[in-house]
Amino acid sequence: MKQRPRIYYTEEQKALMWDRWQQGDTLHAIAKLFDRHHPSIAGILAQTGGIRPAPRRRSRLALTAAEREEISRGLVTGRSIRSIAAKLVRAPSTVSREIRRNGGQQRYRASQADQAAWDRAKRPKTCKLAESPVLARIVAKKLQLEWSPQQIAGWLKHTYPDDEYSQVSHETIYKTLFIQARGALKKELLQHLRRTRAMRRSRHHSLKGEGLGKITDAVSIRERPASAEDRAVPGHWEGDLLFGSNSSQIATLVERHTRYVMLAKVGSKDTETVINALIKQARKLPQELYKSLTWDRGSEMADHKRFSLATDIEVYFCDPQHPWQRGSNENTNGLLRQYFPKGMDLSEVTQAKLNAIARRLNERPRKTLNFETPAERFNACVASIG
Repeated sequence: MKQRPRIYYTEEQKALMWDRWQQGDTLHAIAKLFDRHHPSIAGILAQTGGIRPAPRRRSRLALTAAEREEISRGLVTGRSIRSIAAKLVRAPSTVSREIRRNGGQQRYRASQADQAAWDRAKRPKTCKLAESPVLARIVAKKLQLEWSPQQIAGWLKHTYPDDEYSQVSHETIYKTLFIQARGALKKELLQHLRRTRAMRRSRHHSLKGEGLGKITDAVSIRERPASAEDRAVPGHWEGDLLFGSNSSQIATLVERHTRYVMLAKVGSKDTETVINALIKQARKLPQELYKSLTWDRGSEMADHKRFSLATDIEVYFCDPQHPWQRGSNENTNGLLRQYFPKGMDLSEVTQAKLNAIARRLNERPRKTLNFETPAERFNACVASIG
């Protein structure tokens, strides 16, 4: 097989790569722009963990290319360092150090000196977590509990509102994890993120599939009551199946007002098995806290009328190919992939294990709840109905 010649990408080409990556394009799609294979692109983006580096700028105090040309001309004509410095309105020590760093008076070349100075300036900026080992240990401990960087940042701000040194942004945590040159957080902590990939993807990237089958007598989400739509009152749930290998699955349920999670073991994805499992789960809650259920158009809910008849709970269906209409549930399914990665056989997971994982999620602080936990909000709702 004939090997392609090595390509060296220009700064303009690299900028185009980053633009397309931030727009959500895949590595394969970006590679096609340059008629290359995707590992060629991945090598560029992976250097900074998929996070676009900040544009570099010269310090206003640094010597310019024109000043270095003047130094070079001065050395050729035999002028003294003090004379050259006076013309540049620079300190003699600055000119002396510049010449000494770049070959001395006999070998100084302006263009080479300018490029060398630019290369030396690539030193990475020290991050906050590297400067504060105590804060780094706190962040690492929370990551090991499967807290997201945003949850950690919010909790720190909530816990230490008057201490800026004990706070850190979620972006700093992400960058420290993905850019290992910073050295404050170990790479092994990446496995505790919701997505365990080696590079951070754009928020615009999507792998959503096509919509599924038709449901007879489906009630559209557009007919859902306003109280469910604006999350004003508890009792309105979103649900879906999370799939594993060997045709295994679990049912995931999220309450819209409190973000409280319930998980149910499901032996099969046929509609009878799924509906039976949902009925059993619904009977664990008071009627005031289970008024409606929103699902996608998967065939497992074909017998939704039997569920409504048995529980007096109305079922609403998302529009085709609109999974974001169940945003809370979609987000929760992403969180659950930390515990149930794709390819795992979910039939081996017991209901007790599911309950333990649901409890762990419900005890995490959530930004949307002002960093209260779903369990705290849900328990308050239970107490309010007596």
